[in-house]
Amino acid sequence: MSATRSPANGTTNPVTHAVQLARETLPPMHPAGRPFVLGGAAATLLLRRLSKPLGALAGLATVATAAFFREPRRVPPARSGLALAAADGLVSLIEEATPPPELGLPAEPRMRVSIFLSVFDVHVQRVPATGVIQRIAYRPGKFLSADLDKASDDNERNSVLLRTEDGHDLVVVQIAGLVARRIVCQASEGEAVAAGATYGLIRFGSRVDLYLPPGSEVLVSKGQRTIGGETPIAELPAVSDSKG
Repeated sequence: MSATRSPANGTTNPVTHAVQLARETLPPMHPAGRPFVLGGAAATLLLRRLSKPLGALAGLATVATAAFFREPRRVPPARSGLALAAADGLVSLIEEATPPPELGLPAEPRMRVSIFLSVFDVHVQRVPATGVIQRIAYRPGKFLSADLDKASDDNERNSVLLRTEDGHDLVVVQIAGLVARRIVCQASEGEAVAAGATYGLIRFGSRVDLYLPPGSEVLVSKGQRTIGGETPIAELPAVSDSKG
């Protein structure tokens, strides 16, 4: 007999069913959020002893914090030759720009797709394609609103150079925003990564830039919403084209 069944009548135990349903429907939380949520839970318990309304507010804030750090499971397209969205959000810019100089790439413009993340979006960043991390470069800077054009140049950022299985160079840049004050990057140089895997996090409102190799065909439009690790941003050039 299943452990989730009542021995008396064979029906599903309501508590066990609720726990199972929560696990299936609520997204996991990124480890970086656990200290904040645990702190919020402790504050909620303390405030509840002093004032039930204050305890309720603290509880709501703790739930909102847990929601911010959510890390939903994503399934990348089975098709190869794509650069996927590195984040959930809104495509705010599609233009040619020079990659961050700290990566040591040639100072030549390439197509850049910028995704703006509001405080309501999932804030983990995803690997845009399967490959190997070639270089990671952090640069301190300002905290301008992430939807401004100059945020890519002036704001605090963390840049990752990824070489795909086909030999293409993709650049993903985490950019802090007006509210965001902390960039987390879990990847390391020389690490093999898979498309759609989580590699970092930006806390509270931010932007992610994806620089594409020459010859890529952009598949999104300005104003379109993206799903990190699932939405195709561009079709990468064929191997023969890139070598030719």
